[in-house]
Amino acid sequence: MRKEDISSDLLMTIRKAQKDEVTGSIIYGFMSKHEKDEKNKQILKQMSEDEQKHAEVWKSITEETIKPSSLEILMLKFFTLVLGFTFVVKKMQKGEQVSEEMYVEMQQELPQTADILKDERRHEKELYAMLDEERLHYLGAIVLGLNDALVELTGAIAGVTFALANNQIIALTGIVTGISATLSMAASNYLAQRAEGNKDAIKSSAYTGIAYLITVVLLVLPYLLLPSTQYVLAFTFMILTVVIIIFFFNYYISVAKDEPFFRRFLEMVVISLSVALISFLIGTVAKNVFGIDVA
Repeated sequence: MRKEDISSDLLMTIRKAQKDEVTGSIIYGFMSKHEKDEKNKQILKQMSEDEQKHAEVWKSITEETIKPSSLEILMLKFFTLVLGFTFVVKKMQKGEQVSEEMYVEMQQELPQTADILKDERRHEKELYAMLDEERLHYLGAIVLGLNDALVELTGAIAGVTFALANNQIIALTGIVTGISATLSMAASNYLAQRAEGNKDAIKSSAYTGIAYLITVVLLVLPYLLLPSTQYVLAFTFMILTVVIIIFFFNYYISVAKDEPFFRRFLEMVVISLSVALISFLIGTVAKNVFGIDVA
């Protein structure tokens, strides 16, 4: 079928499909180069080649060279390295502009769509068979470390911020408290996993400790970067950091595990900020009652 014989709506859909295929070819090729499992590497490489062939089919119809968004490609590559291919694969599938239903409809006018649809369905089966990343196995351990750090450390720092009124002292308090709590939480998780007969107790506790420690660093950072007298601003940035961490973590979970986003996000925000508020009130009352002044 010639380009001139295609309706404007269908041509627009084909352009979107072409862009999706080019993007998929680049990203699957990138994943293949960074995949350690040889079987998965070959699957991703074949998928990249298939996507490129599909793009050429659409190009023969549109007679256009459609380039993907450079920013989108950069972000997807970054997410692949940081968050893993499971997250990126599911994000790409949710973000595809042309759905399977649209491919089925396109077959009526474009017979070559049938072969592309067949490949896409095969790709989906192969991808979901591959989605077995280690980090997802230890998601519970990561959640444990992250949740505990957000609640406990947010509360601790909020409690001492206005009582101590000095960023350096607050940061020192947060670091000591955070590192101690990291070791305690990792050890507790190790013992709990051992009691349950988990052979990977050490790795599970490591994930918990790393998640906790990263959260500690991010929450204490505003107090280290700002002047000692600007503790109110540091506190504001810390609360903002808490919300951002919760947002991105729950977004990752919602994509990688196909779980609802808003309810989990709101629940974690309410719990963390409620603890922070209560701790802040306790710290303020303690300062006034005991007359504590470190200035």
